[in-house]
Amino acid sequence: MAKSRIDDATGVETVGHEWDGIEELNNPLPRWWLWTFYACIVFSIGYCVAYPAWPLIDKATAGTLGWSSRGQLEGEMKAEAARKAGLLAELDRASLEQIATDPRLRRAAIDGGRAAFKVNCIQCHGNGAAGSPGYPNLNDDDWLWGGDVASIHQTLVHGIRQPGDDATRMSQMPAFGRDGILNAVQVQDVVSHVRVLAGEEKPSASSQRGAQVYADNCAVCHGTAGEGSRMVGAPRLNDAIWLYGGDRKTLTQTVTNARYGVMPSWGNRLDPVTVKMLAAYVHSLGGGEETPAPEAAPAEAAAGPAAATK
Repeated sequence: MAKSRIDDATGVETVGHEWDGIEELNNPLPRWWLWTFYACIVFSIGYCVAYPAWPLIDKATAGTLGWSSRGQLEGEMKAEAARKAGLLAELDRASLEQIATDPRLRRAAIDGGRAAFKVNCIQCHGNGAAGSPGYPNLNDDDWLWGGDVASIHQTLVHGIRQPGDDATRMSQMPAFGRDGILNAVQVQDVVSHVRVLAGEEKPSASSQRGAQVYADNCAVCHGTAGEGSRMVGAPRLNDAIWLYGGDRKTLTQTVTNARYGVMPSWGNRLDPVTVKMLAAYVHSLGGGEETPAPEAAPAEAAAGPAAATK
């Protein structure tokens, strides 16, 4: 092991070790670096005394200043709540129609609804509200129950097929194949007819037979031309917009076993102001309607079974 010596070139003592012929000079650290290092030590001791620093079994040392990140966040949230309290009170008092016609309230409702949507709705409808199979796209103008702000609000408050809510949106399509209402050939024929209605298939002998099957079993809810019925939540079948899919395999599955999607009732999960803001936000996405669209389905459809193929 090499011993320290005086380097001939610099006149500085070495540290006493070498590696592959390379030795290190024992130069002292710069004064500025040492004083900075000592200052950091003093600062760290002061920080540990003043702020939470040392973890214990179930908490950390509190610090002499009593500050904590949790406490700071709580204070900031209280300050933000106080800042918004007046506006939220206005939204609470205002009707949906008043919010829609007041630019200031409408903008506030849309902004608040956007935030609430990201917390509660994107899990199903997606971050951009474009939906996915089984979860509707909220950007288009294809609505099962209505796209005016009041109808959207009703859907949000009471949900769809929500157990325990007497005012929930309710429709049920028969499982035509599984329950033996239609045989396998009739299922394929009505699928062919529906695909012709949507412009996704050319007329054929199968679709011509399916037209009669459709008239006997489906038109009561979906309309003679596939126009749908918002009274019972029966989707349009003539616009090629599908909730579960419009290919033959998916439609066969739908007609055979039916669909029974459920949306939670948010009226008992969120406060009334948040639900109003969500309604305003969804209405603003692009497919919102100014007034309820006229109901074209026959009145007896209200008592009939409704499908959910879209």
